[in-house]
Amino acid sequence: MSRKIGIIGGGGFGTAIATLFSAKGFESVIWVNEKEVSSEINNRHANSLFLPGIELDHGIRATNDLSEAVSGAEMVVGAVPTEWMRSVYTRIEADGLASSDAVFLSCTKGIERRTLMMVSQVLEEIFPAEMKEKTAFLSGPSFAAEIAGRHPTVVCVASLSEECARKAAELVKCEFFRAYITDDVTGVELGGALKNIIAIAAGMATGLGFGYNTLAALITRGLWEIARLAIKMGANPLTIAGLSGTGDLILTCTGELSRNRSVGLRLGRGEKIDQILSGMKSVAEGVFTAQAAVELSRRHGVEMPITEEVYRIIYEKKDPVAAVKDLMARETKKEIDISRGI
Repeated sequence: MSRKIGIIGGGGFGTAIATLFSAKGFESVIWVNEKEVSSEINNRHANSLFLPGIELDHGIRATNDLSEAVSGAEMVVGAVPTEWMRSVYTRIEADGLASSDAVFLSCTKGIERRTLMMVSQVLEEIFPAEMKEKTAFLSGPSFAAEIAGRHPTVVCVASLSEECARKAAELVKCEFFRAYITDDVTGVELGGALKNIIAIAAGMATGLGFGYNTLAALITRGLWEIARLAIKMGANPLTIAGLSGTGDLILTCTGELSRNRSVGLRLGRGEKIDQILSGMKSVAEGVFTAQAAVELSRRHGVEMPITEEVYRIIYEKKDPVAAVKDLMARETKKEIDISRGI
């Protein structure tokens, strides 16, 4: 009998991860909420809603039953959007995952808006304390379609347990996918969550007709914002300089496959956020994370002007052109100021 991987979430990333494990000979079982998606995966070996144009291996199967996906799995991969993770993972805990030997690998990149909790903190509330030693967090520059297309991809896996991090990294490792390990869970999670906000800003800049000067400035100063908040919350600054920080930021700010960049692009071209979101099949995490990030920045006394402007454009309907003018008109400051964090 082949070894089993349970994947929670049949969106683009969850499906792409299933293709990775299937390529390694694992039995990949995806839990999906939508019955039409599970039917298409099982009968047509495709997920045209969330990962169009990719033919799935016949060894990948889908289910609408959470316990069927989790039961007997060597690893459970969490790939559900932040907005729904608490309810889904609470159901998983009720199915007995916490008492198994499975490694739990979270691939969700976001911050819970209601509580301002990172994914790791939400999991700590749901699962027993011993689960912390069996939980890891994957982040880094990794578009789902390119994973499924077997493009060489390098990410970072974080866990408080080095043994767990190594096990997770070895399980995902193959000829086209590699993971480095770290114990900086906070840095890896915040890098993966906050870069989505800057990607929205980068998309808006392009939508407004600006060029590479603007994009380079946004990426660089956006990285500074991410680092300031992450350090204040206990992250290692070198983590933010790595794959889950700089690497993922560059990808989402420049790559045409980025959902968050696409949202920003359309905002910059004059579309309204409600119109944009109503037509999207997948979740752009940065839209929700912007609200949480602004609240966290104020709580920790961290200045994040780009993040603030993205929030105002999305939630207060501010004109993107006015946001650019306000950013450019800010008072002159030192580029690097240790007294302010960095």
